[in-house]
Amino acid sequence: MLLFAPLIVCVLALALDVRLGEPCRWHPVVGFGRLATALEKRLNTAPQDPFRSLLAGLFSVFLLTAPLLGLVIWLSVKLDGVLLMLVQAVALWLAISLRGLAEHGKAVAEPLSDGDLEKARDQVSRIVSRKASALDEQGVAAAATESMLENGADAVFASLFWFLVAGMPGVILHRMVNTLDAMWGYRTPRFLYFGRVAARLDDLMGWVPARLTALTYTLLGQRKLAWRCWQKQAPQWDSPNAGPVMAAGAGALNVRLGGPSPYPSGVKHRPVLGGTQNASSDSVDGAIGLVQRGVWLWLGVILVATALLILLVCLQ
Repeated sequence: MLLFAPLIVCVLALALDVRLGEPCRWHPVVGFGRLATALEKRLNTAPQDPFRSLLAGLFSVFLLTAPLLGLVIWLSVKLDGVLLMLVQAVALWLAISLRGLAEHGKAVAEPLSDGDLEKARDQVSRIVSRKASALDEQGVAAAATESMLENGADAVFASLFWFLVAGMPGVILHRMVNTLDAMWGYRTPRFLYFGRVAARLDDLMGWVPARLTALTYTLLGQRKLAWRCWQKQAPQWDSPNAGPVMAAGAGALNVRLGGPSPYPSGVKHRPVLGGTQNASSDSVDGAIGLVQRGVWLWLGVILVATALLILLVCLQ
């Protein structure tokens, strides 16, 4: 039973996600985000001073993560058996967002497919930070496709990875750090130094999961193109983790992503990723399917690894 525990917890968590989705009220990630916002406003009082801002950012990350991480470690030590597995499954369910990812993606893909660009723009503005009103049909589709691929790494595969590697403390710490990076990891005057600790921690914790996600996309899509895009295009991307994920995903789908994109601060010129086909509602659906098939692949690998481990134990 103990050897099967990680597989059982992953299956239970994914089943909860598929059945219930994200909690509509009292979501702990939302509460954590509000607390982070309040703390940042109180402590980030000298954003132009590199030393003070860096120190404030480091202190804020510690204040926000240490108490909850300590509680989770204590629970992991005190609980055991079925009760521990149930608590772990709930924690992992709250960290992943497979159903939510698909719902957000389909909310963009369906109006795009129906020719309702305004509704598609409204829906994509909920999941990306771009200036949605300036996006044409292809731009909306590309933004949503990129969001599906990148959030598949952050909100699905990284959570599974850190649970398998470090249990409940690992998955909770990653979710907290990833949330702080999403809130503070901007290269703006206010967050350039304050958010640097959270951003670097997120890069560190996401390095291995991002490459496993890129490998997953490569294996499940157009493999040769995905591999070539990963190797040649990913190094050109600003983010060390988003680059491999999005390049491999774009290649796997043979869709062209990246390139110039409008943001509230102006047009950002990004490298072109992927293949030759223009982004469309089909590419959004394709990215959702890629993530979903990837989850099945990961569960299969976990099952095989568990079976091999049991076999080794039995042979000893």
